[in-house]
Amino acid sequence: MDSFFSFFRKAFGVLRQINRDRATDMIEFELKELENIFTLMIIGGFVGMPSPPAPIAIELLPLLERELTIMLSRSDFAQDPLGALMGVLEVD
Repeated sequence: MDSFFSFFRKAFGVLRQINRDRATDMIEFELKELENIFTLMIIGGFVGMPSPPAPIAIELLPLLERELTIMLSRSDFAQDPLGALMGVLEVD
């Protein structure tokens, strides 16, 4: 009987870890998308969106170095958005 409870605890621990990993992956994906949206809001003038006032945009540009790199890498996936999503979700 004790081995049954031990097996149940281990199985429950594995399920809990799987759920944590999935939740963490989804939060990381949402964070990346929020960074992309923030970058688009700051330099949206390139795509026809209203831009923030110039002094604010200039002050934020040094902070956007990582986001600009991400946005440029995401433009490589623009031809295959489903492939990029499957890559994030690790679907083989």
